[in-house]
Amino acid sequence: MTFDAQPTLTGDLLQLRPLQIEDYNDLYAVASDPLIWEQHPASDRYEATVFQKFFQDALDSGGALIAVDNNTNGVIGSSRYHGYNEAASEVEIGWTFLARSHWGGLYNGEMKRLMLQHAFRYVDSVVFLIGPENWRSQRAVEKIGGVHDGSRKDPSGMESWLYRIRAANFPR
Repeated sequence: MTFDAQPTLTGDLLQLRPLQIEDYNDLYAVASDPLIWEQHPASDRYEATVFQKFFQDALDSGGALIAVDNNTNGVIGSSRYHGYNEAASEVEIGWTFLARSHWGGLYNGEMKRLMLQHAFRYVDSVVFLIGPENWRSQRAVEKIGGVHDGSRKDPSGMESWLYRIRAANFPR
């Protein structure tokens, strides 16, 4: 079965759906907050030119999802699937960000739970690659069951900490 990297997933708090070019202005309105990116390796992603590249990369990835608040129908962030590896039975979830108005765990928890439930229909393991200084994201992934499992370097040589959640350990 081929991995569906852009499903529509609906929870009590939010809906995730495939990112579209028409979502740019609404998503940039969220991403333009510098505090969202202060611990991120790309701490300048709030700048328009940097975000434009990020957005285009997200569209080109074929795995980007936009998060919409069910109560307001407003865009609150995004996430994406990346690097599906059928042989390793693994996929990455990353590039996640949420509006500060939706920080605190409930929305991120539901977003990741929906994405994990979907991913575990196809793979045995989901990984998250997080910058070593991004304590906020590390704690958020640990709250949903992520276990630190070493590190990985991207093609440019930047190291990220690897967190993993295995299907066998994920509550259904």
